[in-house]
Order: sequence, then C-alpha cells, then structure tokens
Amino acid sequence: MENHNFNQLLLKTGFSCMACDGHIDDREVELIKSLSKEKNFFGDLDTSTELQKLIENINDHGHGFLRQYLKELDDAHLNEEEELKVIKVAIDVIEADKEVEYSEIKFFKIIRTHLDISDENVLKSYPEFEEYLEKDVISDSYYISLQNDFFENYKTPQFESLKIDENL
Repeated sequence: MENHNFNQLLLKTGFSCMACDGHIDDREVELIKSLSKEKNFFGDLDTSTELQKLIENINDHGHGFLRQYLKELDDAHLNEEEELKVIKVAIDVIEADKEVEYSEIKFFKIIRTHLDISDENVLKSYPEFEEYLEKDVISDSYYISLQNDFFENYKTPQFESLKIDENL
C-alpha cells in the first residue's frame, strides 16, 4: 500500500479506537502525538489537521465513519508488517487511558477479522497482546452479530475539537 495512504489508514485506526468507546481521552491524544513525533508512525502527515478532519467526519457520519474505516481496512490489502502496525496502534490506543472497556475489545475483535495475519505471527512480535487474541467462537453469523451489536449499542456522540499542539 502506498505510504501516504497507509499512514492515513494507521492514523484512522488510532482515531477509531479512541472514539469507539464514545470518549476521546487526553492520554489517547498524547499517545497519537507521541507515535507521530517520536516514532514517526504516521510519516509526514500533519496529525493535528488530520485528527480535526477525522473528528468532523465522525461527527457528520457517526456509525458510517467506523463502517467506512472497516471497508477501507478490507480494501487496503495490507502486508504482514502493515497489519502488525495496525494491531500495535489499535491496542496501544485502547490501553492509553488505562481503562479498557468492553466496547473497545469488541471493536478490536472486529478490526482483527479484517486482517489476515495469523495469531502466531502477531504473538511473535507482540507476545503481550495474547489476551486480545483470545478467540471467541467466530463464524460468519457471529461476526455479523458482533458488528451489529457494536453498532446498535454504540451511540456516536458529537466530539469536541481537540486541543492539539500545532507543532506536530
């Protein structure tokens, strides 16, 4: 996948995991800033501007935003290294506020169904993520039920603009 598009998808992954519990915590925003500035996870993206666009998008489209993100994940045809980065960003953001909610785990499991990498290969890179990879009984009907349950119970709030240091 082209780097710029992948960087946008990666940032959208982090943002979607921030928003999936209905609250964007300052610690999650700080993690995104840190991943951008210190680890260059999002390449040359202006994360401040991109995060503001993502907030506007989710405010305008609610569930549609998250559903579109999942479609983009499907359409991306990521390689294993890229899928590992998606998993890393997702779990790091989920854990950033020190309060892992069931809706976040459920959303991660939905993301996971859109990736091809094996659990064994994930655990080689991130052995600490084992609990996130614990299997539910997954069938097509279970996945549809999981996704429908998430979207039926998730009320998309209106998010306020983020107060982000413009020097990212």
